[in-house]
Amino acid sequence: MGASGNQSFEERLAREILQSERARMLILAGLSASLVVVFPLLVLVQNYVRIFGTSWALQVVAVLVLLATYELVIRQVIGRRLEKGKTLPRRLRFLNAFVETSVPSILIVIGSRQVDAVYPLQSAAAYLYPVFIVLSTLRLDFRLSVFTGCVAAAEYVALSAVFIPGSAVAVGTLFALPPFYLAKGVTFVLAGFAAGFVADQIKRRVMSVVRALEDRQRIVNAFGQQVSPAIVEELLKQGPTIPSKRTFVCVLFMDIRDFTRLVEKKTPDEFVAYQNAVFGAAIEIVDRNHGVINQFLGDGFMATFGAPVATGRDCQNALITARELLAAVKALSDSGRIPATSIGIGLHAGEAVSGNIGSQARQQYSISGNVVILASRIEQLNKDYGSQLLVSAEVLRKAGEGDHGAKSLGMIQVKGRDEPIEIYRVA
Repeated sequence: MGASGNQSFEERLAREILQSERARMLILAGLSASLVVVFPLLVLVQNYVRIFGTSWALQVVAVLVLLATYELVIRQVIGRRLEKGKTLPRRLRFLNAFVETSVPSILIVIGSRQVDAVYPLQSAAAYLYPVFIVLSTLRLDFRLSVFTGCVAAAEYVALSAVFIPGSAVAVGTLFALPPFYLAKGVTFVLAGFAAGFVADQIKRRVMSVVRALEDRQRIVNAFGQQVSPAIVEELLKQGPTIPSKRTFVCVLFMDIRDFTRLVEKKTPDEFVAYQNAVFGAAIEIVDRNHGVINQFLGDGFMATFGAPVATGRDCQNALITARELLAAVKALSDSGRIPATSIGIGLHAGEAVSGNIGSQARQQYSISGNVVILASRIEQLNKDYGSQLLVSAEVLRKAGEGDHGAKSLGMIQVKGRDEPIEIYRVA
């Protein structure tokens, strides 16, 4: 993957992370809104108003409302930036983390002004710190999670150091000992690292999945719909790139005889239906036998066996495919799905150059070499010999296991080749 590819990937990942950030903000807004409803009920039921006073309760509700509003506003801001193709500056993400994590500290300060500081420091407000730390994993940023844990620890320890010495309740108890609240601060820091580790692992897996999808898409773009899912999977095992190389292949050409006569009086819809019937069957057969249809030629197609993935029995697969194609077209004709149709098939095997051709913007997998030209020429000889399936001696030698019912036509001069080659009639 080039520099531009990496940049594009990072940009997309950054946008996905901000979408995760928006989900986190919606959760926090919902949590705050829920507390706005639940908190007054708890205050009334437990008669906290008599202890703390009405102003305290109103201040807590105001903080929760402000938090919910803040989260929704920032969420909208991020959404608009994403619509414009922009991301959120990193420093603002850290500032946002600081603001959110400071909310429990504000609640503790409000409570400490009404009652002894020990109570707010050990109240539910202090348990909001872990909530913010856990939700920081949705930022998918190790440093932001650690930062959240450190802010929570620093603020909690600082508040404890300021309020505990003046606490009457803490005198003579564990609450008055610095190690007590320092331990809680250390716990917040460790929780931040743990959340950061989880966030980093999630991010790595997201990146791995996205890169795997990009590799798959790169192969699909190179081959179009030429290959079966099984071959795509095999190519992915080999790596994301498809290098040009010399490889032994068996090339198959199929031609529909008298194609013009068959379709000249058909409507466009009928023409397409005819092609879909014939080529649909052909695609299924070629895929099943581990071949690749490199190109459709209007009245036929070219298929390759042995590239991009070799099976070790590619000539056998090509012969099986040819026979199945003849049977499939006959079945379609006999059933009346298509007009009576005859096809010609030619097979030749040899070395070819396989690989991607084109530019970075557009590439296509291609097979080139004399083996392709000769396979096409052999297919054309069917017209001269009144046959349906002709193959070269090379194909039969590589296929092995007998003559496959083939009859030698002798050494034949093929156009485009200086020396004659031995051709066999199989059908």
